[in-house]
Amino acid sequence: MVENILKPLDLTDDRYRKVMDLLKQNLDEGLHPDTHANANVKCFPTYVRSVPDGSENGDFLALDLGGTNFRVLLINLNGQEVTMESKIYIIPQHIMLGSGDQLFDHIADCIFKFMCDHKLHDRTLPLGFTFSFPCRQVGLDRAILTTWTKGFKCDGVEGRDIVELLHAAIQRRGDMKNVRCLAVINDTVGALMSCAHSDRNCAIGLILGTGTNACYIEELSSVKTWDGDYNDPKQVLINTEWGAFGNNGCLDFILTDFDRSIDKHSINPGKQIYEKMISGMYMGEIARLAIERLRKHNLLFEGEGSYHLSTRGRFYTKYVSEIEGDDVDNFTVTKQIFDELELASHTEQDCRLVRHVCSLVSKRAAYLASAGIACLLNKMGRKEATVGVDGSLYRFHPFFHDLMMEKISQLIRPNLSFKLMLSHDGSGKGAALVAAVAARLEKKEQEAQQQAEVEINQAMKNSSLEV
Repeated sequence: MVENILKPLDLTDDRYRKVMDLLKQNLDEGLHPDTHANANVKCFPTYVRSVPDGSENGDFLALDLGGTNFRVLLINLNGQEVTMESKIYIIPQHIMLGSGDQLFDHIADCIFKFMCDHKLHDRTLPLGFTFSFPCRQVGLDRAILTTWTKGFKCDGVEGRDIVELLHAAIQRRGDMKNVRCLAVINDTVGALMSCAHSDRNCAIGLILGTGTNACYIEELSSVKTWDGDYNDPKQVLINTEWGAFGNNGCLDFILTDFDRSIDKHSINPGKQIYEKMISGMYMGEIARLAIERLRKHNLLFEGEGSYHLSTRGRFYTKYVSEIEGDDVDNFTVTKQIFDELELASHTEQDCRLVRHVCSLVSKRAAYLASAGIACLLNKMGRKEATVGVDGSLYRFHPFFHDLMMEKISQLIRPNLSFKLMLSHDGSGKGAALVAAVAARLEKKEQEAQQQAEVEINQAMKNSSLEV
C-alpha cells in the first residue's frame, strides 16, 4: 500500500530523458520568432554578452528583489577581490499585494536610507538591479515584467519597464539625483556572473530556492529572436524562464495527485508547472500531502493526525532538509518536528517512513533540475562547463548537490564534463559585475567616440590648411 501511494514520485531514467527532450523542444520554440509568442519557456535574451574579465574595479550599488526580502548593497570590485556591505529590508505583505507605485516608492525609500547610512549622497555610483521575476528584456537597462510570481501581485507593473518605474520613484523623492540604473538582471544571470568572476568556464546560472530558473550562454546564430548587434562576442546570455515549462500540459505524464492539488490551490493555477515540482516554495507541501495520504490509510501515526499536519503550507520545506539530515539512530530532529506539529504518537517506524517520503520528494526535485541542466549542457556542447548555483534549497539541503552530480553525469553526453559551483551572493555581486561590465563598455564607447571626434576635427583642420 505504501508503495502504491509513493510510487508516482519515483521516476525512471526514461522519464527524465523524455523531460530533457521536451525541454529542448521548448527552448527551441522560445528562441524562434514564429513560436516565441506562444512558447512556455520564453528564452529571453538578457543583452548581457560577456562575462567579467577581471579588470572591473570601483564602487557599485546593487539592488536585489526576488522575494519577501529586498537588499541594497555597496560593492567594491578590485580585480579578484570583492568587498560588500549590505542591508536587508522587508517587503510587507500589503506592499507585495498593493500598487506598483507603492512598491517602487518603498524600494526608493530603502535606497535612500542605505545611502544615508553609508554617506553616499555626494557620489554618483553605477547601479545594477537584480529583479528576479519573469521579464522580457529590451535592452541591458530595460526589462518589461511579464508576470508576477512568488506571491507578488502589485497592480500596474506587468507590461511595464521596471527600470523606468524605479527611476520614476527616485525622481518623485527628488533627493537622489545621482542614482542611475545601468543594468537589470535576474538572479540566474547574477549566479552565472558571480561564478564566472572566479571561473571563466561558467556558462550556466541556476537558481534553486523559492523558485527555480536557469540561464545559459547561447550562440547568436541560434537566437532567432535577437534584435541587437552581431559584434563580438557573438553570444548572449539567455534567461530561459524554465519555471513555466509544462504549462501547456507536456509534463502531465509525470504529475502526481499531490502536484495537481498544489497547482489547484496556488495563486497561479496552470502556471509554473516545472517550478512547482522542484522549488522550495512547494516541496514541503508535496511532502505534507503524501504524509497525509499515508496517515489517512492508517500507515502513519496510527491514523492520528493533527490540526497542523492537515493545514496547507504548515509542513515547511526546511523540515524536509532537517529530517533528511537527521541522525537515523535517534531521529532527534524528526521527533522535535513531530512535536511542533503536535502529533501525539509516533514510532521509529513513523520516523523512517516520513524520512523516506521527504527523500523521494527532494530526489525527484533534484533529478528534474538535473534533467534541465543536462539538457542545457548537451545543447551548448562545451567540453567543460561550470554551473553556478544559488538558492536556499541547493545551499541548505544535505544531499541536493550530490543527487544532482550523480544524475547529470548519467544524463549528459559522455564526452562532456561539468562542475556545480555554489554562487556566493550572485544576486548582489552579479548585479554589480553586470553594472561594472556595462560601465566599462560605456567608458570604452565614450573614449572611442571622443577619439573619433578628435580625428574628425584634425582632418577638418588639415583640409582647411590645405585650402
